[in-house]
Amino acid sequence: MLQVGDAAPDFTMASDKVDEVVLKDLRGSVVVLYFYPKDDTPGCTQESCDFRDQYGAFRDQGVHIFGVSCDDISSHEKFASKFSLPFPLLSDPDASVCNAYGIYKEKNMYGKKFMGIERTTFVIDGDGNITRIYPKVKVGG
Repeated sequence: MLQVGDAAPDFTMASDKVDEVVLKDLRGSVVVLYFYPKDDTPGCTQESCDFRDQYGAFRDQGVHIFGVSCDDISSHEKFASKFSLPFPLLSDPDASVCNAYGIYKEKNMYGKKFMGIERTTFVIDGDGNITRIYPKVKVGG
């Protein structure tokens, strides 16, 4: 797992809002990456809507917010439209970025084991270094 102070792994990912997002192109700005398990599920919807509701305050401070999951762009477009999400959702279909950030883990639900995203948020400074990590985020309800 990455630690505070580590360089954030660079990536290029497809987005529902623009063709692609390249992390290194955002140098000079603070970036919030929130990794979530699946579009349009209760916890992920609540988390995304919480970021949506605070988006203006983040934007006013020059902070870029991105949601990341393994869902495809079509799913992201529907999810963003349904809940009026103003920030890009990034698609990591092969979990390569999730693996680079150390948050693609074995999970257990109803006795079944599977690989999935452990809900985690990273704050990355303008130099590309991780300044905060919020692991195993619990979403309010």
